Amino acid sequence: MVREKILLVDDEPGLSAFLEEVVREEGFRAQKVQSAAEALAALEVDSFQLVITDLRMPEMDGLELLRKIRESDPQIGVIVMTAFASLETAVEALRLGAMDYITKPLHVQEIQVVLRKAAESLELKRENRRLKAKLDEPTGEPKIIGNSAETKSLLELVRRVAPSDSTILITGESGTGKELIAQVLHHNSERTHGEFVTVNCAALPDTLLESELFGHRRGSFTGAVRDKDGLFKVASGGTLFLDEIGDMSPSLQVKLLRALQEREVLPIGATKPVKIDVRVIAATNADLENKQLTGEFRPDLYYRLSVIPIHIKSLRERRADIHDLAEFFLERACKKMNVSLKRFSPEAMEKLLQYSWPGNVRELENAIERIVILSDHEVIDVSGLPERFGGSIGPVVQTSRMPATRTLDDVEKSYLLQVLEESGWQKKRASEILGIDPSTIYRKLQRYGIKPPQ
Repeated sequence: MVREKILLVDDEPGLSAFLEEVVREEGFRAQKVQSAAEALAALEVDSFQLVITDLRMPEMDGLELLRKIRESDPQIGVIVMTAFASLETAVEALRLGAMDYITKPLHVQEIQVVLRKAAESLELKRENRRLKAKLDEPTGEPKIIGNSAETKSLLELVRRVAPSDSTILITGESGTGKELIAQVLHHNSERTHGEFVTVNCAALPDTLLESELFGHRRGSFTGAVRDKDGLFKVASGGTLFLDEIGDMSPSLQVKLLRALQEREVLPIGATKPVKIDVRVIAATNADLENKQLTGEFRPDLYYRLSVIPIHIKSLRERRADIHDLAEFFLERACKKMNVSLKRFSPEAMEKLLQYSWPGNVRELENAIERIVILSDHEVIDVSGLPERFGGSIGPVVQTSRMPATRTLDDVEKSYLLQVLEESGWQKKRASEILGIDPSTIYRKLQRYGIKPPQ
């Protein structure tokens, strides 16, 4: 079920507690702060879909907070609270982009109506963004670049299994190109004319992921104002790609297993199951065999998913691909930036070949895009590379001499710290560099106990 996370901003503790009670009774998650400054700090470290703020507050008022939220993240909905005598201020807030307003003194029924409207609006925006992303996707056959023995072997396996309708589990470190392999499998299957639908199982809370996958019926929960097909239904006749499947909760694993076994799903609030016709490809960077031992992942689901297992090796295990990938990404970045075609000097290319690429192909692609943006020369030499490629002070030396006892978690933590430092600890910018959802950044910071410098 959909459960938006709401940030409540009010300097009156009694009113804030009352509002929190109403919000929670409606089924939403809530966090309280007492000032606009505290609200901005909370938005920096956590992910909220909705902010409800008083307009009259000391130091920074609600209108200024609204402006700052709209500047930093226009996707966050804002509802303002105002006294009846100050409705002109509420109108100004609407003009600045607020979703709605609530008048004081607060009434439970009014709050409920406004919350339900906001939940519906946010859900529609999510669907619109997904549809727009689908329309913006480049057409044509996805390409796997590389001539290493490892990549040739991978391509041969993909060619052989693509025509089948069997479930496939793709494993590999973050950034190795698991979604690209899934796209190639879809493109070369009998379902190529159907939809290729992607969902990141780690980016959504359980309740929202259940609704996204299986759909829901009108009135089944707060904000469910109309029937909605789940992605299993949307992908009918095509392929459903379940990314980061290792982060799925045990309760959802049971429902996914049933969907795979019975070829049907039960939308939230429905009494009859819906038949599905979809090929499922799952991917993970987690050790699912270990997760089975710890009870975090169901063995029966693992065997159901891994009918055909495909493992993608890290970029440091297939260095012969780096040259071709670097030239491919360089040409593509130049076209994207509408600049004349550039090339790497032999010395610069050697630096790229020596680096261990803990972020794999994704890190290489993002690094080259930054290089193109910052370079004014047709030939990119060593001086035109980021600092970490330029000598002994960069991470090149550290990662290339990485002890064998170092775990993947250690590598990921070090790389995450490196990107955060490069981005000035701007989490949204870091997520763009890494090519992951901002919510994944927040989750990894908590997992590794990483805190920004004071």
